[in-house]
Amino acid sequence: LFFANGNYEVGTPSAAGTGEAFSETGEWMHYGASNRGTRYAPADQINTSNVHELEVAWQLRTRVPGEFKGTPIQVDDRLFLCTGRNVVLSLDPDSGEEYWRFDPEIQTARIGFWDTCRGVSYYKQDNLDDAAECEQRIFTATTDARLIAVDLESGQPCSGFGSAGEVDLLAGMGEVKPGYYFVTSPPTIANDVLVLGGWVMDNQETEEPSGVVRGFDPVTGDLIWAWDMGREDRSGMPPAGETYTRGTPNVWSLTSADEELGLIYVPTGNATPDYFGGHRSEAMERYASSVVALEASTGRVRWHFQTTHHDIWDYDVPAQPTLVDVPINGQTRKAVIVPTKRAQIFVLDRETGEPLTEVAELPTPQTTLPDETTSPTQPFSVGMPQLAFDDLRESDTWGITPFDHAACRIQFNNMRYEGPLTPPTTYGSLYYPGVAGGQNWGSVAVDEINHLMVVNTLHMPSVVRLIPRDTVQENEVFGIGGEQRGTPYGVFSFFFLSPIFAPCLAPPYGDMAVIDLASQEILWRRPLGTARNQGPLGIPSGLPLPMGMFYNAGSIVTEGNLIFIGGVQDAMMRAINIMNGEEVWTDDLPGTSTATPMTYVSPETGKQYVLVTVPEGGGALQLETSVNEAAEDEAVPGGYIIAYALPD
Repeated sequence: LFFANGNYEVGTPSAAGTGEAFSETGEWMHYGASNRGTRYAPADQINTSNVHELEVAWQLRTRVPGEFKGTPIQVDDRLFLCTGRNVVLSLDPDSGEEYWRFDPEIQTARIGFWDTCRGVSYYKQDNLDDAAECEQRIFTATTDARLIAVDLESGQPCSGFGSAGEVDLLAGMGEVKPGYYFVTSPPTIANDVLVLGGWVMDNQETEEPSGVVRGFDPVTGDLIWAWDMGREDRSGMPPAGETYTRGTPNVWSLTSADEELGLIYVPTGNATPDYFGGHRSEAMERYASSVVALEASTGRVRWHFQTTHHDIWDYDVPAQPTLVDVPINGQTRKAVIVPTKRAQIFVLDRETGEPLTEVAELPTPQTTLPDETTSPTQPFSVGMPQLAFDDLRESDTWGITPFDHAACRIQFNNMRYEGPLTPPTTYGSLYYPGVAGGQNWGSVAVDEINHLMVVNTLHMPSVVRLIPRDTVQENEVFGIGGEQRGTPYGVFSFFFLSPIFAPCLAPPYGDMAVIDLASQEILWRRPLGTARNQGPLGIPSGLPLPMGMFYNAGSIVTEGNLIFIGGVQDAMMRAINIMNGEEVWTDDLPGTSTATPMTYVSPETGKQYVLVTVPEGGGALQLETSVNEAAEDEAVPGGYIIAYALPD
């Protein structure tokens, strides 16, 4: 392991120093730093020469149990973030002192990611008196389907927004069973329109709630437009007695915006359920597993690019599209980068959707099911580095002992696997990359000055087996699959593990790569993370074996040539030199972070901080389909907010 995972090559950037940092104010005002989602901070007070001195500047506990995936934003001299259960906090950036908290008291069925909140959004209404109520406001979208605006100064609901400060997101949706429609990602606000989608329960049945994307007035809460994939001719609320088109692909993850072009970039999922598509209509297929550019003012589609045709692999696009200006073939192009669960990274012109690096339609394996179809070809981003392993072989299986290794080999040989996009079968198919990725909602980070992209890749195959409807048992085990009511099959889906719950694929299970966007070449690539907190039967090994571990969330990049990440499964906060991949600083965390970190410079002291959040007890690799058994509402210390800085 040390030999295989400890050595890597390092290249030379082809366009270092030729880029320009895009930042409205230098503050981290959006989930991804800016609306472009690059997760880049033009701050170099902390850099490769002094990062080894980094220490905890302040730390606090949230007093909220359960999930904690929130990445804070910075506006002037305040930090704003959401904990689990959509509790919003306002903090002092130098001390962590709490100015206020707003608890929307969600009423959400405890199913799936019922208490997940990834972040909040900020909006300032121009031409108002500074003392006016809610001139500046913070938005949170809740898991019980409300859009709420609170005053930045007081944390009180904005009375002029919607009804008493909130908008009901279930309007026009029709029947929504408990746990079938959540909002877990912060809205994007661009061109004075607030845009958000929603998360729809995976794999339960056909005709689930609509994947409609809506644009609201951020001042009044009025609906400006709705993009309903089944009724694109209708931009408002459905008439009485009708609903937005049910069962259409949803947009559960983070979105981006280019205000100059007036476009919002939304990543879509596939139509429900995930693993069978024989019932799907044209409205369910056309925009599925795609990136779609919507006009911010109207919600109309400017262009779209589909990353997987007739997706029956749960290869929804989970990552926030990342907007960059990058030199390609000697010409600076306005690009949108689309990472995918397939580990295919597409680079498109963000004005037209035209591929800027080569995309090829290549033949893929075909279904043998009589009531299903598959596309004869699928898009592959052959002009970008391929970050998935080559086609798996029996010799790539692995085990801690000869016995579980043998069990893994038997599993491998008993399943269908013919390379990427092997379709589901009733006896079991192997998916690689698995349903967690490739790349997931952590997306990528981009050094805008040096045109370098940081990519975290998961290597965890999945086992998927369709269960004929007439054989589904009352207490059937579906793993992270589901009953798929309304189709001929239920589905079992889970990771490719041995009987002692160890991965059946040889390590590494996660790695980090830096790609030179100007040359489309890998600068360096290395496994990241040790097995000290992982082991057979879930028992931590305590061993610092460099196995390259699983990721939650993503990375950030700073002008100090540093990558920061806290979401590797060995519960360490890391700083990595972006130029060579060297790990230049680490600190033990109280658990694995499930959020992307952020960094900011305090306007009061001029000090740069790096901040990370950690759920109470730490986080494990999770999917949007998992069931969360969080603690009850008794008084608990809650998650951690940890800010690092250089010593005075």
